[in-house]
Amino acid sequence: MSKTIFISQPMGGLSDEQVLQERAAAISKAKALLGEDVAPLETFFDDFGPAAKPLDYLARSIEFLTKADVAIFAPGWQNARGCRIEHQCAEDYGIPVMEV
Repeated sequence: MSKTIFISQPMGGLSDEQVLQERAAAISKAKALLGEDVAPLETFFDDFGPAAKPLDYLARSIEFLTKADVAIFAPGWQNARGCRIEHQCAEDYGIPVMEV
């Protein structure tokens, strides 16, 4: 059985294509480090309207984090406010954390 993973990655200033490329890289690294197949939660949200605020995205991300076996943090997460909050939530609520 595969582990359900949550991907936290910086997105500010990146195109959707760049975000998806970095997401794919993080998933590959997680598979290698865990030594098993993974089931990534779909946390690339594209259904918010133009009036959406960063907090809208973060709120939904935390909802998805609750379903994860492992939270994966991509390079640069320490410099992204949302990623830092997700990391703190994972630690405080006992979700294993892995940096890739």
